[in-house]
Amino acid sequence: MPKKKPLIVRRVLALILAYVTLCVAGGVVASLFLAPGVLGMNRLTKAVVPSLKVEGIDFDVTSLPQKSRLYASDGKTVLASFYAQNRTVVPIKDISEPMRQAVVAREDRRFFEHSGVDVQGVLRAFIQTFVKKGDTQGGSSLTQQYVKNVLLIKARENNDPIGEYHASEDTIARKIREMLIAVQMEKKYSKMEILQGYLNIAQFGTDNLYGVETAARRYFNTSAKDLTIVQAATIAAITKNPAAFDPSIEQNQPEAQNQRNIVLDLMYQQGYITKGEHDRARNTPLKDTLNIQDNVTNVGCQAAGDAGFFCDYVTKQILNSPEFGKTEADRQKMLTEGGLDIYTTMDVHANAAAMQAARDTIPVDDPSGFEVSIAAIKPGTGEVLAFGSNRIYDATDAAKSDPTHTAINYAVDQKDGGGYGAGVGSTWKPINMVAWMLAGKSINTPLVTSTRYSNSSFNCSRYGGIGVWSVQNSGGGTTSPESPLQGLVRSHNTTQASMAAQIGLCSIADAAKTLGYENSPLGHEDVYDLNSLNPPMTIGAVQASPLTMANVYATLGANGVECTPIAIKKVTDRTGKNVPVPKANCHQAISPEIAQTTAYALNQGVVTPGGEAATTQLDNGRKTFSKTGTNEDTYMTTAGFTPGQVAAFVSVGNMEVPKSFTGMTINGRSMGSWYGMYIATPAWKEFMNNYLNSAGIPPDNNYGNPAPQYMSAPAAAPRTQQSAPQQSTPQRR
Repeated sequence: MPKKKPLIVRRVLALILAYVTLCVAGGVVASLFLAPGVLGMNRLTKAVVPSLKVEGIDFDVTSLPQKSRLYASDGKTVLASFYAQNRTVVPIKDISEPMRQAVVAREDRRFFEHSGVDVQGVLRAFIQTFVKKGDTQGGSSLTQQYVKNVLLIKARENNDPIGEYHASEDTIARKIREMLIAVQMEKKYSKMEILQGYLNIAQFGTDNLYGVETAARRYFNTSAKDLTIVQAATIAAITKNPAAFDPSIEQNQPEAQNQRNIVLDLMYQQGYITKGEHDRARNTPLKDTLNIQDNVTNVGCQAAGDAGFFCDYVTKQILNSPEFGKTEADRQKMLTEGGLDIYTTMDVHANAAAMQAARDTIPVDDPSGFEVSIAAIKPGTGEVLAFGSNRIYDATDAAKSDPTHTAINYAVDQKDGGGYGAGVGSTWKPINMVAWMLAGKSINTPLVTSTRYSNSSFNCSRYGGIGVWSVQNSGGGTTSPESPLQGLVRSHNTTQASMAAQIGLCSIADAAKTLGYENSPLGHEDVYDLNSLNPPMTIGAVQASPLTMANVYATLGANGVECTPIAIKKVTDRTGKNVPVPKANCHQAISPEIAQTTAYALNQGVVTPGGEAATTQLDNGRKTFSKTGTNEDTYMTTAGFTPGQVAAFVSVGNMEVPKSFTGMTINGRSMGSWYGMYIATPAWKEFMNNYLNSAGIPPDNNYGNPAPQYMSAPAAAPRTQQSAPQQSTPQRR
């Protein structure tokens, strides 16, 4: 007896289901048959029929999760798509008539006749399942199927496996719930609106492929509005079993063709197509109709190719920005379900040039294992133009065992998906010069230099040092006296120390911050952090990302206008409405006079005989503003800009764990000692020349005019002999 009880209960519920169905959807005939109970059932229906906002769920036929697209700055090149469900919603007018007919023929032949519940279908299913005790039959209308899909989506959105189970469990209670909501749906929406909702929400294949537009693109490389009879029948057949009937899977194709033919038969039987159309379509081999597009199912940055690193940076910007939601979970949902069109700042020419330069400098599979990281930004705008890496972007587990693959963009800060940063060496020195001029001093002031400095000589409000710092120039010793200008041209370290001793370490830190500098390690971004605020900071002993340093140089190349780096220019939602995006907050950080005087000094390092940046000269006589650098024997760097056009920074080294270059063979070249000019500079020049040429950017040689107040030459200080240091800091040049 206990074993039979559930069956008895189930049959009773089935009778109730049939009764309720007839009352709420059976029409006049059913009402006459059941007249004595109509009044009572109407009251019951009012009490139990939910509104279309039941349980906080919106059943709006236009409110479906949609994939978001990421575009390059040209507004046309699609870099990547993001979705929880791969769907592009289209209006019913953009869905071909054969497609509408095929799905109605297959799923709900009386769709245009019933009021949300197909009573005949329900009774047929009831008799087959519970009276004849045959196979379970569904009997669900298209409207009910739409309701079921919405409930499933909501449960998945909320990470609610219990809700997902209840939305799909094979129970009478679930059927009643769907029916009651379906009746309400039909009161609010027209048949065409409901059909539109179903065609956009239904699953039409594996790989999270949803909606007829995406299916049309995937299987036939066409749009929903252009689907033919045979194509429409193929797609309509899939929903019964997306895993088994997906025609893009070769082993599925015989059964997919069989199911397509069933749909064609139904379309003919129901008068949607002629005998000739039916026979021609049926006799067409399914394989001959397919034009499978693999890129339709590619998702996220993994599918972005050489734009993968830029794509990853954009997604991190979205997940870190409150403009896209209160919590990271909200932002993730907006990215994967919001139907956003995200227009980035990535310049296709710049990104291609950066990736090529990185891989030409050190091939992906070079035995040295050193990474090349490049970041480029447009001065005066904050727009990030490109990233370059001699690695293959790969966010899969396979990257863990393949050193040539990575999802870490070493060109950006750790908070944005990068690493701990790298020492920048002498590319820091223009920051010292800016601090010097902010203190009201001339860059031609002769300074007495030394190879030993008391750390207390650098003291300021936020730094108090003890002990002695020993420092030397590349090759040993010091030059004294020497001006800040010559110290930059020759890239001398001891002159930087002398400048800092006069103006204090805090002045250097303040200037760095003003120019847009921050440290890369997460939680230690402030330049006043103990990791960076010490005397060796003045010669680049910091942990910085290439993007941060490119931004510093962009400020120098934009007449002193500093901007927060941005990767997103514009975002629109599924309705075409603009979504707020992070701002560049461009502002006058330093005076144009200081910016141009610093630019003048950088150019002097290029054009002066013996200048350390002489190897950076760009093609076609383009005026060049740049600086090379070497951080001990572990990182090599080069930075520079063309005014108002592009600023770029190149870092070469082992980004995971610092590794010595000494005696290494890199890209087939062996050197006892390596410097930035040997390998980082060629990468920087290749990128700059190729990008500027491919983008058709003309030279602007009118920049870099020094301001007289910063060029006056005070009386010379007494010259001293070069002296060898004791316990010196390793050279940086």
